[in-house]
Amino acid sequence: MNSLSVFGTSSDAGKSTLAFAITYLLHKRGVKVAPFKAQNVSNNSQVCDTAEEIAQPQFFAAQAIKIEPSALMNPILLKSGAKNRAHLILNGKSVAEKGVSEYYRDIKKLQPEVKKAFLALKKEYECIVAEGAGSPVELNLMRKDLSNIYIAKTFNTKIILVADIERGGVFASIYGVYKLLPRTLRRNVIGVIINKFRGDIRLFNKGVEIIQQHFKIKVLGVVPYRALNLGFEDAQSMMNYTQDISKAKIRVALIKLPHISNFTDFEPLIADKEVALSFVSNTQEAKMCDLIIVPGSKRVVDDIVWLKKQGFSKMLKCAKVPIVGICGGYEMMFEKIIDTKNIESSHKHTKGFALFKGDIIFKKRKVVKKGEYRLFGCSVSGYEIHNARAEKIAIKKGNLYGTFVHGLFDSDEFRKKIFTKIYPKYRGYNFLKYKEKSISKFCKHIDEHIDMDTLFCALKN
Repeated sequence: MNSLSVFGTSSDAGKSTLAFAITYLLHKRGVKVAPFKAQNVSNNSQVCDTAEEIAQPQFFAAQAIKIEPSALMNPILLKSGAKNRAHLILNGKSVAEKGVSEYYRDIKKLQPEVKKAFLALKKEYECIVAEGAGSPVELNLMRKDLSNIYIAKTFNTKIILVADIERGGVFASIYGVYKLLPRTLRRNVIGVIINKFRGDIRLFNKGVEIIQQHFKIKVLGVVPYRALNLGFEDAQSMMNYTQDISKAKIRVALIKLPHISNFTDFEPLIADKEVALSFVSNTQEAKMCDLIIVPGSKRVVDDIVWLKKQGFSKMLKCAKVPIVGICGGYEMMFEKIIDTKNIESSHKHTKGFALFKGDIIFKKRKVVKKGEYRLFGCSVSGYEIHNARAEKIAIKKGNLYGTFVHGLFDSDEFRKKIFTKIYPKYRGYNFLKYKEKSISKFCKHIDEHIDMDTLFCALKN
């Protein structure tokens, strides 16, 4: 069976969610399928059972079809570093900090790693759904592109294009990408999916006709916009979340750090009908809320400096409402951050907010683990990704909660405990059941609006 490449005709066209949905729908048709992305650039990662770190979309897609997530599904992950540098995670393990030009200079050395991962997956699965990155036809970067052209050429994958109609210029983006693809790859294009349509879908009937008759590209479907609110790849995609706050009783402020990471920690709050979640950038917005969250950060020191400039230092010390710090946010709550080996910053000593006694010390060896934790008297199924060390994995002091563990709000028990202190009539909900139901509904929506039969036949031939 052929494998599939999912190319976007622009960045943020929705290829992550469509690649996920197609993986899910192929699985439901009995295909032994796995998600894949050669190179991901994201501060949002997850930990596999084997203590390998991979990007959220591939972890989420594997988890949804109940197969074990693996670093084979995302052999290269890049996280933001300081001064045009990136933190390279290769085959699930932290390797080095690299400058952008240095990374691209050495790209050919990474191709065998990508090829090895893909082939290992292909031995176990009939079909690999390989998500592309950005646009596949950035002409100045095509020879250095691991996720799009390299995969499609090396493994002769079938290809679908995903176009975002919400952006405008959908015809030019489809035609331009198709015509700029190498001729050998154009022959493998099954068709295009028009994504994020709003309004009366019949108004685009003429558009479908134009694409099929004049561009000679089959339209596999026009998908009306529908938010999934799960499995966010990056902070920008999370900013597009939708939330029903008509019955909300609790206001939660999530501080929008410049280098926020692991923001999927807060998906349970977006889904909670009793909670209104707001991303805040100033103290006035935060003061209006019943709970404040200081989230994870890929560059803790830089984000402390930003928070101090915004006036958060005084506000956090004086706040009477509960404050929850997670991972990087937890590290900021100590008296001092010591990074003598410049693991994350050029600053060797940085003052924290002194909400907790003691220092944070950065070590070269990164802690990457997952498991069952007992935090604040609650059961939490979570994971850790951090270079920082503290005496305790979690601290509770008055209205202050801090922990290295991601996944805290996934715990129905923890949400119930902290929110009933704010609003005694808080009822709560089962997040895992919500997640499974939402995934099923979203994928059914995609199935109803794309031609899975044509796609399935193209993959079989």
